[in-house]
Amino acid sequence: MTTKVAVRARRRAQRREIATTRDPIADGKALARHALDLVTSLRLGPGSVVAAYDSLPSEPPTGALREALRIRGVEVLLPITLPSWDLDWFTDTGSDEGVPLGLDAIARADLVLAPALAVDDAGGRLGQGGGCYDRTLPRLRPGTPVVAVVHPGEVSADPLPTDALDRRVDGVLTAEGLRWFAADDRPTSSPG
Repeated sequence: MTTKVAVRARRRAQRREIATTRDPIADGKALARHALDLVTSLRLGPGSVVAAYDSLPSEPPTGALREALRIRGVEVLLPITLPSWDLDWFTDTGSDEGVPLGLDAIARADLVLAPALAVDDAGGRLGQGGGCYDRTLPRLRPGTPVVAVVHPGEVSADPLPTDALDRRVDGVLTAEGLRWFAADDRPTSSPG
């Protein structure tokens, strides 16, 4: 078993334990509040685009966060996982899946809120293992911030295994708040 596979298996087990101790309603409200603070600090608002995802039961809940962004007038893009493990996108309207917008729709994003199993202090992101986001993130406009969303306790002081294809994230969002990984990397740009 490779190091990455072993760490991923261990992190999945830890996530299952963490998820049983969390209050998803409270976490959802906290994530929404912190996400609104984030978009405000980035000067995003009506007409801006944020790529997010529809969380699984063990993941930090993103429903309230996505709704808060839509109410703010932000277009929220959600991924469609293709058989190739690449990601297509559709606009989140709060109802059923919408019309696919194409692989390059992610280039419209002013901010990406990405799922992760864990993140390390250097911005190393451990995903689920399909490489979906590693295929997708190179399509972003330069300077578009990528923030991983994890539970409290899923930020590792120890480095996570990464390889040449893995893209580091700029920050991490939990129910406890937002953390940038380097002060001089903190994004300050408005939509472009």
